[in-house]
Amino acid sequence: MEIVVIDYGLGNLTSVYNALKYIGAKAKISSLPGDIKKSGKLVLPGVGSFQDSVIGLKKRDIFGLIKDLMLRGKPYLGICLGLQILFEKSQEGKMGGFGIFKGNVKRFSEKNNIKVPHIGWNSVKVAPKPQSFSIMDGIENDSYFYFDHSYYPAPEDKNIIAATTDYGVEFPSAIHKDNIYAVQFHPERSQKLGLRLLENFVKL
Repeated sequence: MEIVVIDYGLGNLTSVYNALKYIGAKAKISSLPGDIKKSGKLVLPGVGSFQDSVIGLKKRDIFGLIKDLMLRGKPYLGICLGLQILFEKSQEGKMGGFGIFKGNVKRFSEKNNIKVPHIGWNSVKVAPKPQSFSIMDGIENDSYFYFDHSYYPAPEDKNIIAATTDYGVEFPSAIHKDNIYAVQFHPERSQKLGLRLLENFVKL
């Protein structure tokens, strides 16, 4: 079945779509509720602000639909903002997220002698979990992926943390529970390893 890359007016949709097509996935970019309902899997990329992403989804009348489909078991991959929006709220704006997971999204503190935003390559350490983080299969621990963000998730339930990265603070760089997968880094900009991650998601 087709993977729908959700269009909500923000984000690097074309690069994610092109990466999926490159690995042979059947994919399309769409904001139509009918396409989203019929999809086999959903990918929500994001570049921009938390608040603007929520507004964009609600403006297209697909915010509630996407949340409902996730709760009903449709495979979902969130990228960058697509991860952050899974939580209840963010320090970036006043709009609430999907609230699939309890927790906040926080801004990096420049007091830790780091530059904000966090841009560039950094290592991703897979966390020991009771359930396998299958989209990292075939990828060595501490491999490097490309990041571009100023905010990071702080989940209440530490069991959903699938991987961590150190940038002044150790933060969750991937989360996973059941059908929901999300990464703070950009697989579509992470060359060979990023394509492998996307391929693993397609094969779920």
